[in-house]
Amino acid sequence: MEETHNNRTSLVRGAKDIAKEAKRQAAKNFSKAVDRASDEYSAQRSYNRFQNEDEEENNYDSYTQQDGLYADNATNEEDGASSDATEGHDDEDEIYEGEYQGVPGYNDGKPRDGQVALGQPVSDSLKSHKELENERQADEEELAQQYELIMQECGHGRFQWQLFFVLGLALMSDGVEVFVVGFVLPSAETDMCVPNSGAGWLGSIVYLGMMFGAFFWGGLSDKVGRRQCLLISMSVNGFFAFLSSFVQGYSMFLFCRMVSGFGIGGAVPIVFSYFAEVLAREKRGEHLSWLCMFWMIGGIYASAMAWAIIPHYGWSFSMGSAYQFHSWRVFVVVCALPCVSAVVALTFMPESPRFYLEMGKHDEAWMVLKHIHDTNMRARGEPERVFTVNRIKIPKQLDELVEMQNESANPVLKVLFKIRAELRGIWLTFMKCFNHPVKENTMKLAAVWFTLSFGYYGLSVWFPDVIKHLQADEYASRVKIHNNERIEDFTFNFTLENQIHRNGVFVNDRFISMRFKAVTFIDSSFLNCYFEDVSSVGSFFRNCTFVDSFFYNTDIDDTKLTNSRVINSSFHHNKTGCQMTFDDDYSAYWVYFVNFLGTLAVLPGNIVSALLMDKIGRLSMLGGSMVLSGISCFFLWFGTSESMMIFMLCLYNGLSISAWNSLDVVTTELYPTDRRGTGFGFCNAMCKLAAVLGNLIFGSLVGITKAIPILLASSVLVGGGLVGLRLPDTRANVLM
Repeated sequence: MEETHNNRTSLVRGAKDIAKEAKRQAAKNFSKAVDRASDEYSAQRSYNRFQNEDEEENNYDSYTQQDGLYADNATNEEDGASSDATEGHDDEDEIYEGEYQGVPGYNDGKPRDGQVALGQPVSDSLKSHKELENERQADEEELAQQYELIMQECGHGRFQWQLFFVLGLALMSDGVEVFVVGFVLPSAETDMCVPNSGAGWLGSIVYLGMMFGAFFWGGLSDKVGRRQCLLISMSVNGFFAFLSSFVQGYSMFLFCRMVSGFGIGGAVPIVFSYFAEVLAREKRGEHLSWLCMFWMIGGIYASAMAWAIIPHYGWSFSMGSAYQFHSWRVFVVVCALPCVSAVVALTFMPESPRFYLEMGKHDEAWMVLKHIHDTNMRARGEPERVFTVNRIKIPKQLDELVEMQNESANPVLKVLFKIRAELRGIWLTFMKCFNHPVKENTMKLAAVWFTLSFGYYGLSVWFPDVIKHLQADEYASRVKIHNNERIEDFTFNFTLENQIHRNGVFVNDRFISMRFKAVTFIDSSFLNCYFEDVSSVGSFFRNCTFVDSFFYNTDIDDTKLTNSRVINSSFHHNKTGCQMTFDDDYSAYWVYFVNFLGTLAVLPGNIVSALLMDKIGRLSMLGGSMVLSGISCFFLWFGTSESMMIFMLCLYNGLSISAWNSLDVVTTELYPTDRRGTGFGFCNAMCKLAAVLGNLIFGSLVGITKAIPILLASSVLVGGGLVGLRLPDTRANVLM
């Protein structure tokens, strides 16, 4: 009986302790709510006001239960008794500055095992999806404000500059990829004997790979993280870019460059999203603009390497007649080095803390933010400064319905299911980019990206081709024409270049160790002639007749003999592959130099845009740059010489770069974190689609007319600039 009485007394005492603790906590919460309301607009910076009501410091120890009964302390009086929930704790549970506490714990508002949930709000399962979305939106807004204050406390210093150069290498790789296509195209097509029907596919297929890559990797970065996606995409680019330099067939080369483009397509959307998320608002516009300079550095690097490597055909080697490794392949390998460097450097960088918070990973985000703070403080000579952030707001995590798979399923099926789930997640996130309130911004941004890219890449193709066309016209004007000639018993052991022979007759002639370069024989006859060690570049025999002739170690085959007759003649040990030397492209040096100058002209525009981005605004710079670029196109009417066209190219590039920089910054700031990579990837995919169309349309107009390219580029750029001015100003935005 006495034991039963003691147990009953213990239960009563425990119940009173619970009631007393609940009353104390309720009064404490009410007092905090009043204090928070009074301090809401104070100038003092506070992080506690961003915490959930569910995160208040009401975490007290659970009562220890022994044999189904609460532990009793008979010596305590009933009025003065203290429960185990408050014993040994401050009323406020404060964390003192300078005291190491480890990673701050984060309570998601759900009662843990053994805890009493006092005043628990309505369960999420009883709320509608719309209510949960509204709560998450409110949490996002609070987190954005708090995160801005945290980044201000972390400061701008060594960490941001380290990440700046690492991401700069990745962006540089994107610029290199764009220029590699144009530089290797003539050499690759000549080396692989590509017919005219296949010429030009290389440029288009690389841009198509980049288009799909931008959409895929940008969307995936919102699901698995910025750093991880960038590492994988850059690794894909580096591997297939390196592999493409060794393959011999043109179709396999196209495939490797397409997959390489697919990998590098993720660089632009991920790089800008990643870097923006570790920058405070007042630094974002300027430093994202400085980051854009690496794209220009990539173009300069590619131009310089092409100029230094491709003309040196002495660097090539061969393994028999089947495997050829010319200098342009060395150039492809060298252009993969920035990508490899970026992959190595990225392994030492952490994930974006803003992405961690978006995914509900509080502890991981806190550790990265503390690392950023400590790195910058040590660089400033203030290692003793303490990172004062204890708790960070986390948006409500909405559960997604997923199809459960059998645990004993085939591993291959599990992988396929995982891929399908990720693709479905990317698609759902993409569709959210067309929900209110970002739907209108997505449509406007897509239009601006498309128009700016269409004009830029279209004219970038048109300018060099026009210069080459002018050079070809000048070269053709110096052609030598020979009519009705007859040559007997003569030995040709020198180069014939830029000639046309009509109705010629060659009898008992010997062509030994010589080259035909841009030589055309029309309606000519070769009687009892001997050809040995002959290469013919850009040379053809049309409607010709060969009688009793002998060919040994030559590259004269059916592709060179157009509508020609071969009578009692034999071909022995014909050369395989296409014969090429740097002399074959008489304008190659000049083309590389023109691209180098055009890329270098971007430097002043980059500096101006970086310095003025936060002063005159993103939209003013975006619209103004596009309109001025469109107006500058009209000066192409006066481009009748190579020097004038080069000047126009430099002027256009210098004016348009500010628009590119502004567009990168605006796109990054307009999308919330949960769809920033997806939205940026979609816009960049539209950019690459416009590049493909610009290549096809403007390339087909070379040498035909000036009016259509000029009017088309001008109208598209001016129209896109006017649409850009209708976008919302993002200077005051925090990253939601």
